[in-house]
Amino acid sequence: MAAFKTAFDKMIQNEGGYKLHSVEGDRGGQTYAGIARNYNPTWQGWLFIDNQKMDHPDLTMVVAEFYQSNYWDKVRGGEIESQHVAESLFDFAVNAGTKTASKLAQIAVGAAPDGVIGPQTLKSISAVDEELFVLKYALAKVARYAEICNRDRGQSKFLLGWTNRTIKGLS
Repeated sequence: MAAFKTAFDKMIQNEGGYKLHSVEGDRGGQTYAGIARNYNPTWQGWLFIDNQKMDHPDLTMVVAEFYQSNYWDKVRGGEIESQHVAESLFDFAVNAGTKTASKLAQIAVGAAPDGVIGPQTLKSISAVDEELFVLKYALAKVARYAEICNRDRGQSKFLLGWTNRTIKGLS
């Protein structure tokens, strides 16, 4: 079964590491380790950050717990046999949301796209060739990013980064 820590270590690099920043045009607003304040205003890590304790050792643990409970567990990453498949699904869930990531995974394996990874989807994911899944899923991600940019041209400045993140996940 896939390991959270391995997937987390790769994902946190994609999110820019343990840094506090704001990017103009990013709807999430102020972000720390990829956790957007606008979308997660009650996240307990903001207490460390707002009190200037970003070097506190518990903050990294709070970040990992956030990602495990809100993303890894929701896409059932620990129940996926292939580490590469789990990492791809988890990373996209962090970037696009668990429902979107789950629906695209379901489409990639020919399951009904309801946005929830259940026993049937897990079975379908396990049955598909790992390389084929990762490639089909990458194409679906890029198509999703293009759709976002076509709907809102202001998001186009993120397209190259999103595409590079997807390509990086192929290896």
